[in-house]
Formats: sequence, structure tokens, C-alpha cells
Amino acid sequence: MNRNSFWRYFIVIAALIFSLVYASPNLFAPDPAIQVTGQSSAQAIGEQVLAEVKAALDESGIDYFGEEVAQGNVLVRLRHADDQLKVQTLLQDSLGPDYVVALNLAPTTPDWLLAIGAEPMKLGLDLSGGVHFLMQVDTEKVIANYLETQEAELKRALREARARYREVKIEDAGITIAFADEASRAAAVDVVRADFRDLNRELRRDGEQYVLRLTVLDSLIKEKEDYAVSQNLTTLRNRINELGVAEPIVQRQGRNRIVVELPGIQDTAAAKRVIGKTANLEFRLEYMPGSDLAREEFPFRDESAGPRTAWLEKNVVITGDQVAHAATGYDENGQPQVNISLDSDGGRAMNLATRRSIGRNLGVLFIETRTRVEEVRHEDGTVEMVPVQYESKEIISLATVRSALGVSFRITGLSNPGEASELALLLRAGALAAPMYFVQESTIGPSLGAENITMGIASVQLGLILVMIFMLVVYKVFGVIANLALLFNLAMIVAVMSVLGATLTLPGIAGIVLTLGVAVDANVLINARIREELNNGLSPSAAINAGYDRAYVAIVDANLTTLIVAVILYGIGSGPVQGFAVVLAIGVLTSMFSAIVGTRLLVNLIYGRRNVEKLWI
Repeated sequence: MNRNSFWRYFIVIAALIFSLVYASPNLFAPDPAIQVTGQSSAQAIGEQVLAEVKAALDESGIDYFGEEVAQGNVLVRLRHADDQLKVQTLLQDSLGPDYVVALNLAPTTPDWLLAIGAEPMKLGLDLSGGVHFLMQVDTEKVIANYLETQEAELKRALREARARYREVKIEDAGITIAFADEASRAAAVDVVRADFRDLNRELRRDGEQYVLRLTVLDSLIKEKEDYAVSQNLTTLRNRINELGVAEPIVQRQGRNRIVVELPGIQDTAAAKRVIGKTANLEFRLEYMPGSDLAREEFPFRDESAGPRTAWLEKNVVITGDQVAHAATGYDENGQPQVNISLDSDGGRAMNLATRRSIGRNLGVLFIETRTRVEEVRHEDGTVEMVPVQYESKEIISLATVRSALGVSFRITGLSNPGEASELALLLRAGALAAPMYFVQESTIGPSLGAENITMGIASVQLGLILVMIFMLVVYKVFGVIANLALLFNLAMIVAVMSVLGATLTLPGIAGIVLTLGVAVDANVLINARIREELNNGLSPSAAINAGYDRAYVAIVDANLTTLIVAVILYGIGSGPVQGFAVVLAIGVLTSMFSAIVGTRLLVNLIYGRRNVEKLWI
């Protein structure tokens, strides 16, 4: 009755091989490294940048190795983790603001393991270090954009109502309209009262002019600010998810700030470049001479004709936040392009504008907020290099409208596939409702993470040793079997977490310690049941069989309730709580397998084919 079937051998041996293979990459510690990329995907990173990096490191005397240029970035491995922050500051000052210098961890896992998908666990911010960003949303820009839109609509409405005005301008967070007589102003007030109810009205006399002053309601300002921050939160999460950063933290702080934490061994340089961009698109028709619409001049990039300028209308047809989907592709000439699908509102606006503009040029304006370092001289004569935000605008396409456009069209004129891919990512993830800029950037150093890892490993080892000693003393041979199953369980937890891409944090280590402590509960139930059956007069073989069969229900019930708790913790928790819940859930499942299936195989292997008169239990 206590013999193993072929399938039990096959399942346990397969699980053991799987656990050892996919847990083994965690034995190869990554090298601390520095990664250099360009501010833009179109920026070439090659041997020249690598030479500058090596020259700066050689001059500073910092020990490094394994320098390489791969996938559009420069990666340099360092001998000591403590040098990372020093090297980051050194290279950022040396290379300038056109490059992003970020901390990274370079993997050392053998290629044959990587070829079968075996990778080490991702580590959380508290274990591997990482980057903490504090970003501020420019909510004032949101109100300014709203006022610009209202200004254009107001001019149109006043012309239709034949309310003659002298001047309409935006000043002091409001719109000021000047009239020559009181009757015209009264007509304008009627228009505003009917169609612009979100604006406060103030009447005053300024010399010979009758002035109507319009300001935005406080409730609307708060509503638009909340929308801008919420939209930027969603967009940032989408962008980071597209990049594959594990367990990021993106949350609101205060009225207009956002905290972003990027833990683990992810490509933090690419993440910073994409997160820091406030890129957006605006589709504007080319300005026609004689039009009473405002015009703006922007540089236009043309690879064949060289730099030139084009006049575009100030009125925007659609913006990037009306893009429903964006994907890269190639045109008939093999040049990169972005295929765009609009939402229903964007499709209607595009169709209406282009239906009336057959034969005119439609410009695609790429707007990006960048940072440059400027020299500021103080009164005491000291000079300080200060980062300054500025807005870069570039026309990436200027094409003639041949027919009315709908919800689908394409953008051409991009310089390389990398730029097309990044633009598609930014549009696909969603547009930012307002510009953002970095207020603070701090790095949780790998030295702190290494200390946490050391303490975490020590706690796991201590817990494992104490449990194993207890099982040996109390259950003798069956304690040895339970301890082997415990080691098997630990290997399975690590392997499953590595395969699933789960992130290990300090609470996760606590979950492993807890799992090891309770993993032997099933064996305690089984062994106690076997002792009870022996005391009731059953033979050793019958007692073993009855012990496993009758303890099975209690084991399943106990672990099922723990699994339910883990699911609830994951659902309502966040960050560290979720990390603990993931490890706990995985540990419950693996401990059941090792305790019920694994130990039964070993017990049957030892006692199944011989007559036993006494059990050492």
C-alpha cells in the first residue's frame, strides 16, 4: 500500500530539476554598473561616448571593467558598489545634460541559463537600491492652455454676436476684453453669460475703454488640476509598464506632485528618459496669408531640403491625448512611420478640419519639455550651474491634405526606428495632461540594499536551522525527511518567484521566513497522526498510509484559509504588503506539494518494500 507509482516519481523529480535550475540564477550576484544613454532615442551612442566615459574614469582612478556599447547605450561595470554614486555624478558633469547617466546592475547569469529563460529574482528598492523621483505637475500650464482655448472660442462667439471689441488678450490668469462703448460690452456679457458659464465676470472702466474681465472659477481650477495630476499618474504608470519596470511605485503627493520609485535591476536610464519627457503632438493646419487667425513660426526638419520654417495656425486641430493607439511601421520607401488611431472625438475633429482644408498642409508638431544647464552668476560673484526647463517644438511632418482624414492615419518624417518606437510608446501610453519636471532625484544606494540582503539571508538561515533542529529532535527519521522537503520547498519558492518575475522585498523575505516556519505544519500533522495510529495498534505500514490519508483534509483546509488571506492582502494592500502576500501565497502552494507529495515519495521509498516492525518517529 505504500509504493510509489511512476507518475509520482516523474512529478517529484521534474519539480526538483525545475526548482534547482530556475533557482540557480540567484546564486550569481549582479555587478554594480553605470549606464549612459541619450536624452532621445534618435541620439547616437557609440565608441566616441565610450571613449569619453573611459577617459573620465581613468582620470578619476576608479576601477572598472567590462565596458561595452550595446542596444544604444554604454554600460560600464564597477568593482565596488560604493563607487556607483560617485561615478554617476562624475560622468553627468563630464558628458553634460544631453546624456542620461543612471545606476544599473549588470547580470552575471550564464548564457545557457538565460537561453532557457532562467533569470534571477527581481529585487525591490529596499534590497537592490533604485531611483526615487519627485516630479511636479505644471498645473498653471493647464489653466493657461484652457484660457487660450477659451480666448479663441470667445473671439468666434463675439464675432457671431456682432459684439465689436477692440482687443482680447490673456493677462494675469484671466482674459481681458476691451470695448469702445458700453452697448458692445453689454452684448458681450450676454454671450459670456449664455456660453461661458465657467468664467467669472468683472466690469470696469479703463479711460475711454469699457473692459470686461473674465477669470476661471476656483472650482473649475481645482477640477482641472486634479484631472491633470490624475491623467499624468495614469500616463506614468502606463509608460513604466511598457518599459517593464518591476513593482514600481507611482503615487500622488500633495496637490500637484507625483512620487515615482523604480526598484530592481531594470533599465533605469531608459525609464528616466521616457518618464522625464512631456512629449506631445499637436496637429495644426499651415497658416494661410490673409487669415485673421493667429500664427506661430516653428522650425521644420526636412532631411533632403535642410532646416527651414513653416507658419502654422495657433488653433490646434487635435492633440496627442486624443490618440487611442499608436504602432510603428514602415512606409513604401522603407522609412519608419507611426500608425495612429484616434478616439471618436479626435476622429470627428480631424475629419471636420481636413474636410474643409483639401489642398492645404497639415503640420504635426512634436512638443517636448527638456532641461538645459545654464550659468547663473550671483551677487557675491559665485557662479552656479542651474538646470532650466525649456520647451522644444519641432515639426516632424508637413503633408498636403488630399482627402478628409478619419480616425486612422500615419506620421512620417521620423529619423530612425528608435525615434518612431519611442514616439509610439509615448502616444500609446497616453499624453500628459500637463508638463512635469523633476523636483528631486535621489538614489537608494546598493550598499543599503546589500546590508538588507545580508540580514534577510541571515534571518532565513536562522529560521531554517531552528526548524530543522526541532524536526530532527522530535521526529527523528521522519524529521530528516521533513527537513529535506523543507529545503525542496525553499528551492521551489525561489524558482517560482524567478519564473513569474515576482519582486522580492524585505516583507517578501519575512514571508519566506514565515513560510518556512509553517511549512512543516503539514508534516507535524502527518507525523502526529502516524504516531496516533501506531498507538491504536496499527502496523507501521498501515499507520503510514492512514497518517497521510487522514491528515490530508486538515492540511488542505489550513492552507486554503492561509491562501485566502494572502489573496485578500494582495487585493487591498499595496507595495510591501503585496510583496509579502505574493511570497506567502507561493509558499503555501509549494509547501503543500513538498509536504504531501515529496515526503510521501521518500517515506514510501524507505519503508514501502520491506517489513518494518518499528518506526523511528
